[in-house]
Amino acid sequence: MFPIGIMYYFGTNLDNRFAVPDFWPKPEQANKVPHEKEEIRAELERLRTRRLYLREQRLAAEAQRAAQQAHEEPRP
Repeated sequence: MFPIGIMYYFGTNLDNRFAVPDFWPKPEQANKVPHEKEEIRAELERLRTRRLYLREQRLAAEAQRAAQQAHEEPRP
């Protein structure tokens, strides 16, 4: 009787007891896979633009860091 009681206790009313509100994203918040040719091109262009922007930022930060290191090195 004991295992059956546990199964009944945990088996009833699961949605209200263990559900986490807003766990799954809404359809408008989820990523959409592009299907049309124009959508694919637009998404690729968006990704390319983002990649180039991040590369530009990374190179600028590396150049600034290199300039600071060159400036801070002690001269004999």
